[in-house]
Amino acid sequence: MSSTGWTFLTNHAHVLLAIARDPTVRLRDAADAIGITERAAQAIVADLEAAGYLQRERVGRRNRYTVNPGGRFRHPAEAGHAIGELLDLFTDGRPDQQVPD
Repeated sequence: MSSTGWTFLTNHAHVLLAIARDPTVRLRDAADAIGITERAAQAIVADLEAAGYLQRERVGRRNRYTVNPGGRFRHPAEAGHAIGELLDLFTDGRPDQQVPD
């Protein structure tokens, strides 16, 4: 984190990007990489799932996540954009990790 204490992307965006990069990521690992607690990462995933930005599927002892790139940004200033645009920017546009629009 910067010395001024703020970043351009929220923790929700960071968790979503971590999942988009690796759909089988353990939340513990994502949380460590982001600098939040595992409990915070779990709460964020619950928020994202409830809002339709991702789906969680149990595969054995692990979760596999599927991101919905067609989900719209929540703030009115960005509501005309799909989160897939952000995902493409930060994941090198790897569509194999996302469901189609």
